[in-house]
Amino acid sequence: MKVNRIVALVMAVLLLMTAMSVLAEEVQAEANTASDAMKLEQVVILSRHNIRSPLATKGSVLEEITPHQWFDWTSAASELSLRGAMLETTMGQYFRLWLEDEGLFPENYRPEVGAVRFYANALQRTRATAHYFSAGLLPVVDVAVEQHVEYNTVDPVFVPVLTFMTDEYAEDVRREVAQLGGIVGMRGISAGLHGPMEMLMDVVDMEDSEIYQSGKYGNFLEDETQLLLEQGEEANLSGPIKIANSLIDSMALQYYEEPDETKAAFGHKLTLADWQYMHTIADTYSDMLFTAPLVSVNAAHPMLQELYSEINTEGRKFTFLCGHDSTIASTLAALGVEDYLLPEAIEQRTPIGVKLVIERWLDGSNEVWYNVSLVYQSVDQLRGITPLSLENPPMKYQLSFKGVKTNADGMIAGEDFMNLMRCAIDAYDALVERYGAADTVELAPAA
Repeated sequence: MKVNRIVALVMAVLLLMTAMSVLAEEVQAEANTASDAMKLEQVVILSRHNIRSPLATKGSVLEEITPHQWFDWTSAASELSLRGAMLETTMGQYFRLWLEDEGLFPENYRPEVGAVRFYANALQRTRATAHYFSAGLLPVVDVAVEQHVEYNTVDPVFVPVLTFMTDEYAEDVRREVAQLGGIVGMRGISAGLHGPMEMLMDVVDMEDSEIYQSGKYGNFLEDETQLLLEQGEEANLSGPIKIANSLIDSMALQYYEEPDETKAAFGHKLTLADWQYMHTIADTYSDMLFTAPLVSVNAAHPMLQELYSEINTEGRKFTFLCGHDSTIASTLAALGVEDYLLPEAIEQRTPIGVKLVIERWLDGSNEVWYNVSLVYQSVDQLRGITPLSLENPPMKYQLSFKGVKTNADGMIAGEDFMNLMRCAIDAYDALVERYGAADTVELAPAA
Protein backbone atom coordinates (compact mmCIF):
# COMPACT_ATOMS: atom_id res chain seq x y z
CA MET A 1 0.00 0.00 0.00
CA LYS A 2 2.84 2.34 0.92
CA VAL A 3 4.56 1.62 -2.41
CA ASN A 4 1.38 2.50 -4.33
CA ARG A 5 1.16 5.85 -2.57
CA ILE A 6 4.79 6.60 -3.47
CA VAL A 7 4.18 5.65 -7.11
CA ALA A 8 1.06 7.85 -7.21
CA LEU A 9 3.02 10.75 -5.70
CA VAL A 10 5.81 10.35 -8.25
CA MET A 11 3.28 10.24 -11.09
CA ALA A 12 1.61 13.40 -9.79
CA VAL A 13 4.96 15.19 -9.63
CA LEU A 14 5.80 14.09 -13.18
CA LEU A 15 2.43 15.29 -14.43
CA LEU A 16 2.92 18.65 -12.69
CA MET A 17 6.40 19.03 -14.18
CA THR A 18 5.04 18.22 -17.63
CA ALA A 19 2.25 20.78 -17.25
CA MET A 20 4.70 23.43 -16.08
CA SER A 21 6.99 22.66 -19.02
CA VAL A 22 4.10 23.00 -21.48
CA LEU A 23 3.01 26.25 -19.83
CA ALA A 24 6.58 27.62 -20.02
CA GLU A 25 6.76 26.72 -23.71
CA GLU A 26 3.43 28.45 -24.34
CA VAL A 27 4.57 31.58 -22.47
CA GLN A 28 7.85 31.60 -24.41
CA ALA A 29 5.96 31.08 -27.67
CA GLU A 30 3.71 34.03 -26.83
CA ALA A 31 6.77 36.15 -25.98
CA ASN A 32 8.46 35.14 -29.24
CA THR A 33 5.30 35.94 -31.17
CA ALA A 34 5.08 39.37 -29.52
CA SER A 35 8.75 39.96 -30.22
CA ASP A 36 8.35 38.89 -33.84
CA ALA A 37 5.36 41.22 -34.17
CA MET A 38 7.38 44.25 -33.07
CA LYS A 39 7.70 46.70 -35.95
CA LEU A 40 10.15 49.59 -36.13
CA GLU A 41 8.22 52.77 -36.98
CA GLN A 42 10.64 55.64 -36.45
CA VAL A 43 14.25 56.47 -35.53
CA VAL A 44 15.45 59.82 -34.18
CA ILE A 45 19.20 60.31 -33.76
CA LEU A 46 21.06 63.02 -31.89
CA SER A 47 24.69 62.64 -32.93
CA ARG A 48 28.02 64.01 -31.85
CA HIS A 49 30.30 64.93 -34.75
CA ASN A 50 33.01 62.45 -35.64
CA ILE A 51 36.81 62.84 -35.30
CA ARG A 52 38.00 66.41 -35.71
CA SER A 53 41.32 68.17 -35.32
CA PRO A 54 41.86 69.93 -31.97
CA LEU A 55 39.91 73.12 -31.33
CA ALA A 56 43.09 75.10 -30.69
CA THR A 57 45.23 76.60 -33.45
CA LYS A 58 49.01 76.80 -33.75
CA GLY A 59 50.73 78.72 -30.99
CA SER A 60 48.02 77.76 -28.53
CA VAL A 61 48.32 76.18 -25.11
CA LEU A 62 48.53 72.72 -26.73
CA GLU A 63 51.85 73.54 -28.38
CA GLU A 64 53.22 75.59 -25.53
CA ILE A 65 52.55 73.18 -22.68
CA THR A 66 54.43 70.17 -24.09
CA PRO A 67 57.82 69.85 -25.82
CA HIS A 68 56.38 67.21 -28.18
CA GLN A 69 55.06 67.63 -31.71
CA TRP A 70 51.40 66.85 -32.25
CA PHE A 71 49.98 64.67 -35.02
CA ASP A 72 49.95 66.33 -38.46
CA TRP A 73 46.20 66.81 -38.73
CA THR A 74 44.37 66.33 -42.04
CA SER A 75 42.03 69.26 -41.43
CA ALA A 76 42.10 72.80 -40.12
CA ALA A 77 41.57 73.44 -36.40
CA SER A 78 38.16 72.15 -35.16
CA GLU A 79 37.17 70.66 -38.54
CA LEU A 80 36.23 67.06 -39.35
CA SER A 81 39.30 65.01 -40.26
CA LEU A 82 39.58 62.64 -43.22
CA ARG A 83 39.36 59.70 -40.84
CA GLY A 84 36.28 61.24 -39.25
CA ALA A 85 34.67 61.47 -42.68
CA MET A 86 35.36 57.81 -43.46
CA LEU A 87 34.16 56.64 -40.06
CA GLU A 88 30.93 58.61 -40.32
CA THR A 89 30.20 57.23 -43.79
CA THR A 90 30.76 53.73 -42.41
CA MET A 91 28.34 54.45 -39.56
CA GLY A 92 25.73 55.67 -42.03
CA GLN A 93 26.17 52.48 -44.05
CA TYR A 94 25.59 50.38 -40.94
CA PHE A 95 22.36 52.20 -40.11
CA ARG A 96 21.19 51.71 -43.71
CA LEU A 97 21.70 47.93 -43.37
CA TRP A 98 19.94 47.88 -40.00
CA LEU A 99 16.95 49.94 -41.15
CA GLU A 100 16.58 47.81 -44.27
CA ASP A 101 16.77 44.66 -42.18
CA GLU A 102 14.05 45.99 -39.85
CA GLY A 103 11.86 46.99 -42.79
CA LEU A 104 11.79 50.74 -42.10
CA PHE A 105 13.70 51.47 -45.34
CA PRO A 106 13.48 49.57 -48.63
CA GLU A 107 16.75 48.98 -50.46
CA ASN A 108 18.16 52.12 -52.08
CA TYR A 109 15.50 54.16 -50.31
CA ARG A 110 14.46 57.45 -51.89
CA PRO A 111 12.45 59.13 -49.13
CA GLU A 112 9.00 60.56 -49.58
CA VAL A 113 8.66 64.28 -48.86
CA GLY A 114 8.97 64.85 -45.12
CA ALA A 115 9.92 61.26 -44.28
CA VAL A 116 13.56 62.03 -43.54
CA ARG A 117 15.13 65.09 -41.94
CA PHE A 118 18.79 66.14 -41.44
CA TYR A 119 19.59 69.20 -39.31
CA ALA A 120 23.01 70.19 -37.93
CA ASN A 121 24.77 72.92 -36.07
CA ALA A 122 26.25 75.36 -38.58
CA LEU A 123 29.91 74.53 -37.82
CA GLN A 124 32.01 72.67 -40.36
CA ARG A 125 32.48 69.53 -38.29
CA THR A 126 28.78 69.07 -37.56
CA ARG A 127 27.54 69.81 -41.06
CA ALA A 128 30.23 67.60 -42.59
CA THR A 129 29.37 64.77 -40.19
CA ALA A 130 25.71 64.98 -41.23
CA HIS A 131 26.62 64.94 -44.93
CA TYR A 132 28.95 61.94 -44.62
CA PHE A 133 26.42 60.01 -42.54
CA SER A 134 23.73 60.74 -45.14
CA ALA A 135 26.03 59.46 -47.91
CA GLY A 136 26.25 56.11 -46.15
CA LEU A 137 22.59 56.00 -45.16
CA LEU A 138 21.01 57.15 -48.43
CA PRO A 139 23.63 56.60 -51.16
CA VAL A 140 21.27 57.31 -54.09
CA VAL A 141 19.87 60.56 -52.69
CA ASP A 142 21.37 64.05 -52.40
CA VAL A 143 20.33 64.90 -48.86
CA ALA A 144 19.89 68.52 -47.83
CA VAL A 145 21.20 69.30 -44.35
CA GLU A 146 19.24 72.10 -42.67
CA GLN A 147 21.14 75.07 -41.27
CA HIS A 148 19.26 77.70 -39.26
CA VAL A 149 22.01 80.26 -38.62
CA GLU A 150 24.88 81.68 -40.65
CA TYR A 151 27.62 79.17 -41.52
CA ASN A 152 30.36 78.78 -38.91
CA THR A 153 28.24 80.35 -36.18
CA VAL A 154 26.58 78.43 -33.37
CA ASP A 155 22.94 77.42 -33.41
CA PRO A 156 21.60 77.58 -29.83
CA VAL A 157 19.48 74.49 -30.46
CA PHE A 158 22.72 72.49 -30.50
CA VAL A 159 24.90 74.46 -28.11
CA PRO A 160 23.81 74.28 -24.46
CA VAL A 161 23.75 77.99 -23.71
CA LEU A 162 22.16 79.36 -20.56
CA THR A 163 19.05 80.98 -21.96
CA PHE A 164 18.20 82.81 -18.77
CA MET A 165 20.19 84.04 -15.78
CA THR A 166 19.68 85.73 -12.43
CA ASP A 167 22.09 86.29 -9.54
CA GLU A 168 20.16 83.85 -7.35
CA TYR A 169 20.16 81.21 -10.07
CA ALA A 170 23.92 81.60 -10.65
CA GLU A 171 24.58 81.27 -6.90
CA ASP A 172 22.52 78.07 -6.69
CA VAL A 173 24.24 76.60 -9.77
CA ARG A 174 27.67 77.24 -8.24
CA ARG A 175 26.52 75.61 -5.03
CA GLU A 176 25.14 72.60 -6.90
CA VAL A 177 28.31 72.13 -8.95
CA ALA A 178 30.53 72.55 -5.89
CA GLN A 179 28.74 69.59 -4.28
CA LEU A 180 30.62 67.35 -6.71
CA GLY A 181 33.66 68.03 -4.52
CA GLY A 182 32.00 67.10 -1.24
CA ILE A 183 32.29 69.26 1.87
CA VAL A 184 35.29 71.18 0.50
CA GLY A 185 33.48 72.10 -2.72
CA MET A 186 35.46 73.14 -5.79
CA ARG A 187 38.76 72.35 -4.08
CA GLY A 188 37.47 68.82 -3.59
CA ILE A 189 36.78 68.46 -7.30
CA SER A 190 40.35 69.48 -8.10
CA ALA A 191 41.77 67.21 -5.41
CA GLY A 192 39.84 64.26 -6.83
CA LEU A 193 41.58 64.78 -10.17
CA HIS A 194 45.16 64.84 -8.85
CA GLY A 195 45.86 61.29 -10.02
CA PRO A 196 44.64 61.73 -13.62
CA MET A 197 46.27 65.19 -13.75
CA GLU A 198 49.64 63.80 -12.70
CA MET A 199 49.43 61.02 -15.30
CA LEU A 200 48.48 63.51 -18.03
CA MET A 201 51.33 65.84 -17.03
CA ASP A 202 53.74 62.90 -17.20
CA VAL A 203 52.47 61.69 -20.59
CA VAL A 204 52.87 65.11 -22.25
CA ASP A 205 56.11 65.74 -20.29
CA MET A 206 54.66 69.04 -19.17
CA GLU A 207 57.46 69.85 -16.76
CA ASP A 208 59.94 69.75 -19.66
CA SER A 209 58.07 72.59 -21.37
CA GLU A 210 59.85 75.93 -20.99
CA ILE A 211 56.53 77.77 -21.19
CA TYR A 212 55.05 75.70 -18.36
CA GLN A 213 58.23 76.20 -16.34
CA SER A 214 57.82 79.95 -16.80
CA GLY A 215 54.61 79.80 -14.81
CA LYS A 216 52.39 81.03 -17.66
CA TYR A 217 49.85 78.29 -17.00
CA GLY A 218 50.16 78.25 -13.23
CA ASN A 219 50.25 75.09 -11.10
CA PHE A 220 48.00 72.30 -12.32
CA LEU A 221 47.74 70.62 -8.93
CA GLU A 222 47.28 73.65 -6.70
CA ASP A 223 45.53 76.43 -8.64
CA GLU A 224 41.78 76.85 -8.30
CA THR A 225 39.24 76.29 -11.06
CA GLN A 226 36.44 78.85 -11.37
CA LEU A 227 32.95 78.32 -12.79
CA LEU A 228 31.87 81.10 -15.17
CA LEU A 229 28.17 81.71 -15.87
CA GLU A 230 26.76 84.22 -18.32
CA GLN A 231 23.35 84.51 -19.98
CA GLY A 232 23.39 83.53 -23.64
CA GLU A 233 26.68 81.62 -23.26
CA GLU A 234 27.66 78.09 -22.34
CA ALA A 235 28.78 77.57 -18.75
CA ASN A 236 32.57 77.76 -18.75
CA LEU A 237 35.60 77.16 -16.54
CA SER A 238 38.87 78.96 -15.97
CA GLY A 239 41.93 77.29 -14.49
CA PRO A 240 43.67 73.90 -14.59
CA ILE A 241 40.66 71.66 -15.30
CA LYS A 242 39.80 73.65 -18.43
CA ILE A 243 43.36 73.43 -19.78
CA ALA A 244 43.68 69.75 -18.85
CA ASN A 245 40.38 69.00 -20.61
CA SER A 246 41.73 70.53 -23.80
CA LEU A 247 44.88 68.43 -23.46
CA ILE A 248 43.22 65.06 -22.88
CA ASP A 249 40.68 65.79 -25.62
CA SER A 250 43.50 66.39 -28.11
CA MET A 251 45.45 63.37 -26.84
CA ALA A 252 42.47 61.08 -27.41
CA LEU A 253 41.92 62.46 -30.92
CA GLN A 254 45.60 61.94 -31.68
CA TYR A 255 45.35 58.35 -30.43
CA TYR A 256 42.51 57.65 -32.86
CA GLU A 257 44.50 59.09 -35.76
CA GLU A 258 48.10 57.97 -35.15
CA PRO A 259 48.74 54.30 -36.16
CA ASP A 260 51.68 53.96 -33.73
CA GLU A 261 50.13 53.69 -30.26
CA THR A 262 53.34 54.61 -28.47
CA LYS A 263 53.94 57.62 -30.69
CA ALA A 264 50.32 58.70 -30.11
CA ALA A 265 51.11 58.82 -26.38
CA PHE A 266 54.35 60.79 -26.90
CA GLY A 267 56.54 57.72 -26.32
CA HIS A 268 54.55 56.23 -23.42
CA LYS A 269 52.94 52.78 -23.46
CA LEU A 270 49.39 53.21 -22.25
CA THR A 271 46.56 50.74 -21.77
CA LEU A 272 42.91 51.49 -22.48
CA ALA A 273 42.44 51.75 -18.71
CA ASP A 274 45.17 54.42 -18.62
CA TRP A 275 43.40 56.44 -21.32
CA GLN A 276 40.08 56.10 -19.50
CA TYR A 277 41.68 57.17 -16.23
CA MET A 278 43.09 60.34 -17.76
CA HIS A 279 39.80 61.03 -19.47
CA THR A 280 38.03 61.30 -16.11
CA ILE A 281 39.30 64.89 -16.29
CA ALA A 282 37.07 65.52 -19.31
CA ASP A 283 34.16 63.64 -17.71
CA THR A 284 34.43 65.88 -14.65
CA TYR A 285 34.69 68.94 -16.88
CA SER A 286 31.45 67.92 -18.60
CA ASP A 287 29.70 67.21 -15.29
CA MET A 288 30.66 70.65 -13.97
CA LEU A 289 29.37 72.48 -17.05
CA PHE A 290 26.44 70.51 -18.45
CA THR A 291 24.97 67.81 -16.21
CA ALA A 292 24.13 69.54 -12.93
CA PRO A 293 20.30 69.53 -12.75
CA LEU A 294 19.90 73.31 -12.62
CA VAL A 295 22.19 73.66 -15.65
CA SER A 296 20.90 70.80 -17.80
CA VAL A 297 17.24 71.84 -17.52
CA ASN A 298 18.24 75.32 -18.72
CA ALA A 299 20.84 74.42 -21.33
CA ALA A 300 19.10 71.41 -22.93
CA HIS A 301 15.67 73.03 -23.26
CA PRO A 302 15.91 73.92 -26.99
CA MET A 303 17.15 70.44 -27.94
CA LEU A 304 14.49 68.71 -25.84
CA GLN A 305 11.83 70.71 -27.66
CA GLU A 306 13.41 69.75 -31.01
CA LEU A 307 13.49 66.06 -30.13
CA TYR A 308 9.90 66.07 -28.88
CA SER A 309 8.75 67.79 -32.06
CA GLU A 310 10.57 65.27 -34.27
CA ILE A 311 9.22 62.26 -32.40
CA ASN A 312 5.71 63.58 -32.88
CA THR A 313 6.00 64.74 -36.51
CA GLU A 314 3.44 62.90 -38.63
CA GLY A 315 5.02 60.83 -41.40
CA ARG A 316 8.59 61.20 -40.14
CA LYS A 317 10.55 57.95 -40.42
CA PHE A 318 14.07 59.09 -39.70
CA THR A 319 15.73 62.17 -38.18
CA PHE A 320 19.42 62.99 -37.85
CA LEU A 321 20.41 65.93 -35.64
CA CYS A 322 24.13 66.66 -35.33
CA GLY A 323 25.71 68.57 -32.49
CA HIS A 324 28.35 68.02 -29.83
CA ASP A 325 29.22 65.99 -26.75
CA SER A 326 27.80 68.82 -24.64
CA THR A 327 24.51 68.58 -26.55
CA ILE A 328 24.11 64.92 -25.68
CA ALA A 329 25.43 65.25 -22.11
CA SER A 330 23.03 68.05 -21.18
CA THR A 331 20.06 66.37 -22.90
CA LEU A 332 20.57 63.05 -21.11
CA ALA A 333 21.10 64.81 -17.79
CA ALA A 334 17.87 66.79 -18.21
CA LEU A 335 16.01 63.53 -18.89
CA GLY A 336 17.43 61.97 -15.71
CA VAL A 337 19.52 59.23 -17.29
CA GLU A 338 20.80 56.54 -14.94
CA ASP A 339 24.57 56.54 -14.42
CA TYR A 340 26.52 54.62 -17.05
CA LEU A 341 30.04 53.99 -18.34
CA LEU A 342 30.42 52.80 -21.92
CA PRO A 343 32.67 49.78 -22.56
CA GLU A 344 35.53 49.76 -25.09
CA ALA A 345 35.67 53.56 -25.18
CA ILE A 346 38.11 56.18 -23.94
CA GLU A 347 35.31 58.72 -23.60
CA GLN A 348 32.90 56.63 -21.54
CA ARG A 349 30.00 59.10 -21.51
CA THR A 350 29.82 60.72 -24.96
CA PRO A 351 32.44 59.17 -27.29
CA ILE A 352 33.47 60.80 -30.53
CA GLY A 353 30.77 60.20 -33.16
CA VAL A 354 28.31 58.74 -30.62
CA LYS A 355 24.62 58.65 -31.48
CA LEU A 356 21.77 58.98 -29.01
CA VAL A 357 19.23 56.74 -30.77
CA ILE A 358 15.52 56.89 -29.98
CA GLU A 359 13.59 54.03 -31.62
CA ARG A 360 9.79 53.83 -31.73
CA TRP A 361 8.36 50.33 -32.02
CA LEU A 362 4.80 49.06 -32.40
CA ASP A 363 3.96 45.66 -30.89
CA GLY A 364 1.37 43.12 -32.00
CA SER A 365 -1.28 44.82 -29.87
CA ASN A 366 -0.59 48.23 -31.47
CA GLU A 367 1.08 49.46 -28.28
CA VAL A 368 3.98 51.91 -28.73
CA TRP A 369 7.36 51.24 -27.10
CA TYR A 370 10.57 53.25 -27.12
CA ASN A 371 14.11 51.96 -27.00
CA VAL A 372 16.81 54.52 -26.12
CA SER A 373 20.48 53.73 -26.57
CA LEU A 374 23.92 55.10 -27.35
CA VAL A 375 25.53 53.71 -30.51
CA TYR A 376 29.24 54.33 -31.05
CA GLN A 377 32.40 52.90 -32.54
CA SER A 378 34.82 51.17 -30.17
CA VAL A 379 38.42 52.35 -29.87
CA ASP A 380 39.55 49.51 -32.15
CA GLN A 381 36.87 50.38 -34.73
CA LEU A 382 37.89 54.05 -34.66
CA ARG A 383 41.59 53.30 -35.00
CA GLY A 384 41.08 50.60 -37.62
CA ILE A 385 38.33 52.37 -39.64
CA THR A 386 36.59 49.01 -39.40
CA PRO A 387 33.78 48.36 -41.91
CA LEU A 388 30.52 47.92 -40.02
CA SER A 389 27.74 45.46 -40.84
CA LEU A 390 24.96 43.50 -39.15
CA GLU A 391 27.56 40.82 -38.42
CA ASN A 392 30.12 43.37 -37.19
CA PRO A 393 28.04 46.17 -35.65
CA PRO A 394 29.15 49.21 -33.69
CA MET A 395 28.80 49.21 -29.92
CA LYS A 396 25.28 49.69 -28.54
CA TYR A 397 24.41 50.53 -24.92
CA GLN A 398 20.80 50.62 -23.78
CA LEU A 399 19.93 53.52 -21.48
CA SER A 400 17.44 53.77 -18.63
CA PHE A 401 16.02 56.78 -16.81
CA LYS A 402 15.34 57.49 -13.16
CA GLY A 403 11.80 56.64 -12.12
CA VAL A 404 10.81 55.25 -15.54
CA LYS A 405 9.72 51.62 -15.79
CA THR A 406 10.95 49.33 -18.57
CA ASN A 407 9.76 45.96 -19.84
CA ALA A 408 11.85 42.78 -19.90
CA ASP A 409 13.65 44.04 -23.01
CA GLY A 410 14.52 47.38 -21.42
CA MET A 411 11.97 49.28 -23.53
CA ILE A 412 9.80 52.14 -22.27
CA ALA A 413 6.03 52.30 -22.79
CA GLY A 414 5.05 55.04 -25.23
CA GLU A 415 3.12 57.25 -22.84
CA ASP A 416 5.79 56.89 -20.15
CA PHE A 417 8.44 58.12 -22.56
CA MET A 418 6.31 61.02 -23.72
CA ASN A 419 5.73 61.96 -20.06
CA LEU A 420 9.47 61.83 -19.47
CA MET A 421 10.04 64.23 -22.37
CA ARG A 422 7.24 66.60 -21.34
CA CYS A 423 8.39 66.73 -17.73
CA ALA A 424 11.94 67.63 -18.79
CA ILE A 425 10.62 70.38 -21.06
CA ASP A 426 8.19 71.74 -18.46
CA ALA A 427 10.98 71.83 -15.87
CA TYR A 428 12.44 74.81 -17.74
CA ASP A 429 9.30 76.89 -17.23
CA ALA A 430 9.27 75.90 -13.57
CA LEU A 431 12.89 77.03 -13.29
CA VAL A 432 12.16 80.41 -14.88
CA GLU A 433 9.17 80.86 -12.57
CA ARG A 434 11.21 79.85 -9.53
CA TYR A 435 13.97 82.36 -10.17
CA GLY A 436 11.80 85.08 -11.66
CA ALA A 437 13.98 85.68 -14.73
CA ALA A 438 12.80 88.81 -16.49
CA ASP A 439 14.41 88.00 -19.83
CA THR A 440 15.34 84.90 -21.78
CA VAL A 441 17.54 84.55 -24.83
CA GLU A 442 15.55 84.31 -28.07
CA LEU A 443 16.51 81.32 -30.20
CA ALA A 444 16.91 81.45 -33.95
CA PRO A 445 13.63 80.60 -35.69
CA ALA A 446 13.37 77.33 -37.55
CA ALA A 447 14.09 77.68 -41.26
